[in-house]
Amino acid sequence: MACLQQPIARIGDCGAGRPLNRGGRAAKSRSVPKMKSEHIKHWQVGAVTITRIVEIFSFVDPPSNLFIDGNADAVKRHSWLRPYHATPDGEIILAFQAFLVRVRDRKILIDTCLGSDKTREHAVFEGVQSDFLDDIAALGAPAHEIDTVVCTHLHHDHVGWNTRRSGDKWVPTFARARYLFGRLEWATWQPAFQAEPAHFPHLVESVQPIVEAGLVDLVDTDHRVCPEVTLEPTPGHTPGHVCVHIDSQGQQAVITGDVMHHPVQCAEPDWRTHFCSDHAIARQTRRRFLEKYQDRRALIIGSHFAEPTAGWIVRDGAAWRFTST
Repeated sequence: MACLQQPIARIGDCGAGRPLNRGGRAAKSRSVPKMKSEHIKHWQVGAVTITRIVEIFSFVDPPSNLFIDGNADAVKRHSWLRPYHATPDGEIILAFQAFLVRVRDRKILIDTCLGSDKTREHAVFEGVQSDFLDDIAALGAPAHEIDTVVCTHLHHDHVGWNTRRSGDKWVPTFARARYLFGRLEWATWQPAFQAEPAHFPHLVESVQPIVEAGLVDLVDTDHRVCPEVTLEPTPGHTPGHVCVHIDSQGQQAVITGDVMHHPVQCAEPDWRTHFCSDHAIARQTRRRFLEKYQDRRALIIGSHFAEPTAGWIVRDGAAWRFTST
């Protein structure tokens, strides 16, 4: 179900956190070129088709920008990460992407990336523009045909295309869809947002307009979206964080959200990130996830995994590794 991809080119003097274009070269600007056909990936899981929609194809970063505990030397120790998920210098390679899940007449979008024209909470994403809506339309799922949007959590890089700019307003991008927000996730963000909304521009621009439009369904962390698609509680990154579990005709897959940001966390499950709300719970959750899905029990589709995005978790001594073969 997953094919090994060609390694990306050597990054060279790419600056920290600088996005690469979809050929693997350092982008000259923050504008992301239109997704090429070779970067569209489909996985068939029983009767369910999962399609990757890429906003930033490859993003090279020093591990210390993501991990509190990680460094380049530690990344280099895990040779299986190269050349797809790490550079020879120990920098990590990430992606920003969403997933279209199709089964019968359902068109379900899992997360909505960074979006265009948004206030950026991190300077490295300033000016990012993409053809996200054209890309999904080209896949046969124009915005008006998306019936459900699932947000694994409410961080800015998972809710960006929830809305689009219309004049001086932010309006729902998927106006005919129901947006599924975790009840616990929303309850966690709400008090701080109501007290100081200016501190949460991504909620102002990408979440609150959906609430005001009456398109939100608050759901439990084990909510069943349809018979084949179920949310799986994976707290720690945020209190209400979920993965998305697909089960059809005896085959299984899991879209990870941010239970893991990078495959190195298979080998280093205790590494803390700068972006998790509860490190102890995040570590416990990640270890349970790895133990549950080890030995190829499900196709793992990493929300921030670069090429190859999908593969399997296998035991590797006292820890694990990620493989597409």
